[in-house]
Amino acid sequence: MSIRVPVYACRCPQCAICRQIPILGLKSQKKSRYMTMDYQHLTVAREGSIATVTFNRPHKANALNYAILTEIEHAALSFRDDIDTRVVIFTGAGKHFSSGFDLTDPNSEFTGPLLLRRRRNRIGARAITALHNMDQITVAAWNGAAMGGGACIPTALDFRIGSTTCVMRYPEVDLGMNLMWHSLPLCVHLVGPARAKRLVVGGELVAAPALLEWGLLDEVVAEDQLMTRTREFATLYANKPPIGAQMIKRSINQIAGALDQSIMHMDADQNLLTRGTQDMAEAVRAYLAKEEPTFKGE
Repeated sequence: MSIRVPVYACRCPQCAICRQIPILGLKSQKKSRYMTMDYQHLTVAREGSIATVTFNRPHKANALNYAILTEIEHAALSFRDDIDTRVVIFTGAGKHFSSGFDLTDPNSEFTGPLLLRRRRNRIGARAITALHNMDQITVAAWNGAAMGGGACIPTALDFRIGSTTCVMRYPEVDLGMNLMWHSLPLCVHLVGPARAKRLVVGGELVAAPALLEWGLLDEVVAEDQLMTRTREFATLYANKPPIGAQMIKRSINQIAGALDQSIMHMDADQNLLTRGTQDMAEAVRAYLAKEEPTFKGE
């Protein structure tokens, strides 16, 4: 039987994704009218007009790697032809939303020719862009910590409901690197330039009350009420006329982010540049050794 491979799937035999995730085939497509995949790190549940995508690496605090980012991209794209789902909720299994990119993952440093590394380094931006461009209304049910790349995910969504325990931090600067994944403008749009600098340059850890005041959260609820309230919130938008709601959403996003791509198209290359600095090597060494780093600007 012939196999149908999505056009965005990596076909490299050395790719971690190709080794870990079954390729989409004809048999799996018969199960649903929509794109399907046997996810290893996500669950997707549909209930009426609301779907819930759960990051499912609780033993790693839902840390992100190449495999889960590819699954996030696929999950977001899988809703393109789904006209029955009106709202998609994103949340994390366990205590935390996502602790960010997994620095302990043996595949975190992509090897090979520069051309290949440039393309693989854009996987985060592809996932965030796929989330941001979803037709459905998207809502984060933000439990616990969202750090680094894990904090980029809720900023790419339309709304964010947080528990009283939720916190956020961009630690990239302390690791000697830039914030990439096309996420810097999303942060600026939500909180403004000065607070964005506090978050991204200062690397401040911000808790739920300030996240609400700054505009990153739309509501804060008790932890045991997070999913109940998020579904109530989602139901409001699921009951709106879908054509009008989705057109308005896309227009607002285009107005707010008209210049984003022209500014951020090179952020992955900037990240490759910072990875070659002594400061980043020192930052990662100190992080893994739980020591204070010494930066020399080299």
